Amino acid sequence: MSASAKIILRKKPNTKGMFPLAIRITKNRRSTYKHIGHYIDMEDWDEKNLRVKKSHPNAKSLNSLLSSKLTEVNKGLMNLQSEDGDVSATQIKRNIYKPISSLTFFDYAKEHLDALEADKKMNRYTTDTALLTYISDFHKSKELRFQEINLRFLKRFKTYLMGNRNLTETSALNVMVLIRLIYNRAIADKVVSKDLYPFGKGSFKIKFPQTIKIGLNKKEITQLENVQNLSEVQRHALNVWLFSFYFAGMRVSDVLFTKWSMVYDGRLNYRMSKNTKIVSLKIPQKAMIILKYYENNKNGADDFIFPEMKKADFSEAKDVYNKIKVATSKFNKNLKSIVKKAGINKKVTMHIARHSFGNIAGDSIHPLMLQKLYRHSDLKTTINYQANFIHKEADEALDSVVNF
Repeated sequence: MSASAKIILRKKPNTKGMFPLAIRITKNRRSTYKHIGHYIDMEDWDEKNLRVKKSHPNAKSLNSLLSSKLTEVNKGLMNLQSEDGDVSATQIKRNIYKPISSLTFFDYAKEHLDALEADKKMNRYTTDTALLTYISDFHKSKELRFQEINLRFLKRFKTYLMGNRNLTETSALNVMVLIRLIYNRAIADKVVSKDLYPFGKGSFKIKFPQTIKIGLNKKEITQLENVQNLSEVQRHALNVWLFSFYFAGMRVSDVLFTKWSMVYDGRLNYRMSKNTKIVSLKIPQKAMIILKYYENNKNGADDFIFPEMKKADFSEAKDVYNKIKVATSKFNKNLKSIVKKAGINKKVTMHIARHSFGNIAGDSIHPLMLQKLYRHSDLKTTINYQANFIHKEADEALDSVVNF
């Protein structure tokens, strides 16, 4: 008796009441099943035509996957039966329908975190670890298969994040970006079919809401530079902030990692911690004044200019990360009182140094030059970032209409 294969929806639901799609292989009235790895509601299954109904958001891709898997099994059946007419249904399953991998989403997530820890990217490691707890709390299990992450899952998850967990839309979408990253890696490793990819056109779209980036203007920078009656810790916090600003909004971690050996020939030469790119910038006269402020504490060319990292254990990435985090928190706390003394009515944090550089640059510096200063890989990134600070044309257009 010849063997046959058929697409079915098995009537054994999982803990969430969803039913598994499978290929049933029958030989000599004995059947074995190979699950596709995807679950759907009973109401989304067309029993007569053996296909997923259009009511399911991923109907097209699922039906395409089912068709390709059935074709794959039928070809295997013909090959095996021509070689051995007595092959059993179980042997057929074992020989022609081996799973590519049993790795789950959280297996891949662990590999992602391990890689971040190995690369000593502790900021990203800590952030992504926290984001993954939202996913496990929602799913209530570490056995999350990639095939379960469909449009419906993502919509429900976003509702959970913004409703139950009170996250902003931006924070909720950051979790989705992490899911997308891990899903793409699974597709690259052929753990899950790209036909089931739940992101992009016709599926779940990740579109961040526009945010307003506010930087200081020239007058406010001058107010900070001339502020008086600061304590020693306040003066230090302001020096670090201004140093960042003078070097095109240098990231706080890069500021704290700056060593005296990086200062030569009137230039600052350093490697960015975010993307390892080499940066060489002329040292402005205002930055020279800050360097002189710390020169008496210099302990050799390989010493750090600023004191925060001098006692860090660089063999322990977590210790380095914690020292940066604590230092940044202290800087931001002191900046709050400094701007009050300077008479500035804007919120100022270490990151605002970067926004302030962009704000003052406006549209007066060519985007290609700004791309070089910011060390963006893509000019589009620079243009999109700088668009937050270019208002002149819109202001003039508004004035031309209302000033009559």
